[in-house]
Amino acid sequence: MGIFKTRKNKKYSYTPRFYKGEGSPFEIKHPFDDFRSTVGSNKGLKNKLVSALNDYKHNQNHTANKRVLIIIGILILIFLFIIEFDLSIFF
Repeated sequence: MGIFKTRKNKKYSYTPRFYKGEGSPFEIKHPFDDFRSTVGSNKGLKNKLVSALNDYKHNQNHTANKRVLIIIGILILIFLFIIEFDLSIFF
């Protein structure tokens, strides 16, 4: 048994008595799972990074991409000011 391996949930063959709907009543599904490519059982850090980058590249909402880049830039500048990096070499 590995330390970093996640356990799979047990599956039972229970069917509710009065349920007459479509599909499984026990399936928990997020409403946005159909639109995400990063949701799934992709294992490993490299696969997760590759799928996240593909999702970021093929995102139709360009304002969100621009907002993420601005936030990352501001955080990098704050980090550089905290470690007292000399920004005069860029000017």
